[in-house]
Amino acid sequence: MVHAFSRPRSAPGTAAVALDADHAHTRRRSDRARDTRIRTALVTGASSGIGAAVARRLADEGDWRLVLTGRDPVRLREVADDASATAFAADLTLPGADRQLTDFALATVGHVDLLVAGAGVGWAGEFLDMPPHTVDDVLDINVLATLRLVRLVLPGMVAAGSGRVVLIGSLAGSVAVRDEAVYSAAKAAIGAFADALRYELRGTGVGVTHVVPGVVDTPFFERRGAPYRRSRPRPVPPERVADAVRDAVARGRDEVYVPAWLRLPCRVRGAAPGLYRRLAARFG
Repeated sequence: MVHAFSRPRSAPGTAAVALDADHAHTRRRSDRARDTRIRTALVTGASSGIGAAVARRLADEGDWRLVLTGRDPVRLREVADDASATAFAADLTLPGADRQLTDFALATVGHVDLLVAGAGVGWAGEFLDMPPHTVDDVLDINVLATLRLVRLVLPGMVAAGSGRVVLIGSLAGSVAVRDEAVYSAAKAAIGAFADALRYELRGTGVGVTHVVPGVVDTPFFERRGAPYRRSRPRPVPPERVADAVRDAVARGRDEVYVPAWLRLPCRVRGAAPGLYRRLAARFG
């Protein structure tokens, strides 16, 4: 499916591009809009990796209308074509981009039943060697951009009395990983945010799911500046995380680990932090 690029009205300093579907795609969206069973989802970080896998998995189910966003318009268009989705390329760290995306999604699908916040970046190396601007980038993309977007999408869900926010975390945020201090801190913030927000939303009909993947076979490691060299845990395909997201949404689960055994080190750290630290210092 071919998409045409058009630039929407943008606030100063923002970079956003809407990818509008062709006439046939638009007609199918109109047909779906008449089916009240169709749900709507907004997926961030959908250019590649986990976000792209989630978009494709939801599309496979056939009852989702999707709006996808990511920073790479070329790759995003490819994913949108595969998922028969509408795409909006944007850098959500730029002023006003989150509002543009939200307005675009609401204008396209009318409301958002599901938000999957999958955008994220990492950086590997000792903290003292980390450039200050990279510290800002990791926190802006993983934490601030996510919180701002949730803040914009959530009121509609609460007003409707239904919906779900899925936050893609990381094992690094649950147990902390050497040479990933800022990334670990950012993902720990996402986990705490998920718990606190879930308490606030109790009784509203809106759920919050925290997905905690381990090592996932995506371009993430290439972009963080260092490849993954450990023998354990082994990387899992992003489709496995996408399956976990789909199942968590269907079952209304609060927290999911991928793979499931990763819950064990988190429990050890919580129950016996001294023992965990000794083991982590020895085995990394």
